[in-house]
Amino acid sequence: MAELENACCAADTQASCCAPAEKASCCGESHAGGCGCGQGATRSPTTASGTVPAVRDTVRAKYAAAARAAADQSTPGCCSPADHTGLFGAALYDETEEALEGALSASLGCGVPTAVADLHEGEVVLDLGSGSGADVLISARRVGATGRAIGIDMTDEMLELARRNATEAGVENVEFVKGYLEELPLPDESVDVVISNCVINLSGDKPRVLAEAARVLRPGGRFAISDVIADSGMDDATWADMAAWTGCIAGALTETEFRDALSAAGLIDLEFRETHRVHEHAAAAIIRARKPPAAGPMTSSSRLAATA
Repeated sequence: MAELENACCAADTQASCCAPAEKASCCGESHAGGCGCGQGATRSPTTASGTVPAVRDTVRAKYAAAARAAADQSTPGCCSPADHTGLFGAALYDETEEALEGALSASLGCGVPTAVADLHEGEVVLDLGSGSGADVLISARRVGATGRAIGIDMTDEMLELARRNATEAGVENVEFVKGYLEELPLPDESVDVVISNCVINLSGDKPRVLAEAARVLRPGGRFAISDVIADSGMDDATWADMAAWTGCIAGALTETEFRDALSAAGLIDLEFRETHRVHEHAAAAIIRARKPPAAGPMTSSSRLAATA
């Protein structure tokens, strides 16, 4: 998997420094040739656990800045969805309800996982990295009063914004919980559906996130996310530029790497569908899988079949 080994800009600068064309204005002329999110990034197939807190700190700084900008209705930094019109954020949604405008306007996602999660009345839905709460609110309305939608986020500012958006939208069957995706604060087999919108690529330990998602899913439960998938065969220099342009932190897995991690987590029926390109060497994709159903009690006939 990929992660940042170091960066030339401080975390608060990286929070508003992303697209290569904006590097000079964000970080100064001395860094114009390579600054911020992708600078110094290397790609490694393993996770150095000591770097996870550093990745978290930089992600938190970026999304705290985005939450404050949304709350103040001010102009966010140059990593905002407005700079990638049609590729990220509210423009991807068909939801037009006025009550959701506040949450959708602050969306930083690369897709609409609720459109493919096939949500049903009474289900419990978990959103990994819930941000401003848009996908949680949409999910809550689809599962109805007998269902529940839970958002997990590590950023206090985003949690505050999401709770405010839920109150303004009048949605009550929601809960926003502070926590890390690598250490979900939920019991085993407690949710029916796990969704996420362009957040897993920001983790410093993606296999652990997927293992945690599988842990909290009930047998037969569904996994339906939007995320950025890197093209295969990308060299380190190109990957670093892609990380700067699309995610700013840990970069994206290739489809093969993502499939391997999902399978290692015990999920089955893997499905990948590219939705749109977000970079010359990366695309947004819908990724779906499910947890195997629980094995039923073995009958006498099934025992005979097993021993035949």
